Amino acid sequence: FRQLPAKLRPHAKTHKTPIIAHKQLAAGAIGITCAKLGEAEVMVAGGVRDVLIANQIVGKQKIARLSALAHHANLMVAVDDPRNIEDLSQAARASHTSIRVLVEVDVGQRRCGVQPGEPALTPAQHVTQAPGLTFAGLMGYEGHLVFVPSLEERVHRVHTDMQALIDTANFIESRGVPVAIVSAGGTGTAMITGRLPRITEIQAGSYVFMDGRYKTIEGVDFDCALTLLTTIVSRPRPDRLIIDAGMKTLTHEFGLPRFKKREDLELLSLSEEHGTVKLHDPSVTLKPGDKLELIPSHGDTTLNIHDYYYGMRNDRVETVWPITARGKSR
Repeated sequence: FRQLPAKLRPHAKTHKTPIIAHKQLAAGAIGITCAKLGEAEVMVAGGVRDVLIANQIVGKQKIARLSALAHHANLMVAVDDPRNIEDLSQAARASHTSIRVLVEVDVGQRRCGVQPGEPALTPAQHVTQAPGLTFAGLMGYEGHLVFVPSLEERVHRVHTDMQALIDTANFIESRGVPVAIVSAGGTGTAMITGRLPRITEIQAGSYVFMDGRYKTIEGVDFDCALTLLTTIVSRPRPDRLIIDAGMKTLTHEFGLPRFKKREDLELLSLSEEHGTVKLHDPSVTLKPGDKLELIPSHGDTTLNIHDYYYGMRNDRVETVWPITARGKSR
């Protein structure tokens, strides 16, 4: 990203660990993105000082926590509702702090966000007039495009859909409201969106470790650095292995994980505590007690059910890092 007009604000929902966030910041990231307030609290407690919560924070209790956290870091939060803007303003005033706000625009994912164009102007103006809040810009996440397999098609669709966000930024500025930040992007679209005019920062997160699902799409060239160590517990047939990794240790909403550097092995299914593996060459010597490495198909959700990273260098464990923001969904 050093050569691109957009900067990188990596998403910590992938790694959930302040030490990795600090390594990203040391490498040039301008700040950190979080999905949840609880994650942001962990990052700030770990010394991260510039955090975007790319989500709507609603309800009295959470907003009170947000305004308290703003005393200790430079926070941004997404909004798409006038009542939420009022609630944020009241809490910021009550706690004598300031919160930066991005108006979220729906660029086609059909999740959160106001519609592009004129509908985004009203909340932007609302924020500029709300005490305790600072209108920082816009956010739009093209998550519906990050897994488009063809690079050519993905480029075309990103340019088409993200133009709505760019046009919205231009429209709001034409009405006298400066738009300093336009935040977007996931790992599958980062190098496309990051080159678009007006896009100032990218929120990609999965790139840091990569996962099996992203390796199936064209043009995403990061290597997979995350594996789960599993043990063979049974070999009931020459062509079958049973491992001790199941749905309680691996998620599979993006498809079944695959084995690292073992094309002769295929994970067939996961139950709660076990995985069933097909051994394509029954003559291969594998027995109970042997270890295998699995590459998660979705790193984010797999990491959220584990407590520690075991950091390897030159085939030796160098460090053990707690995944301190795991489960921080409040």
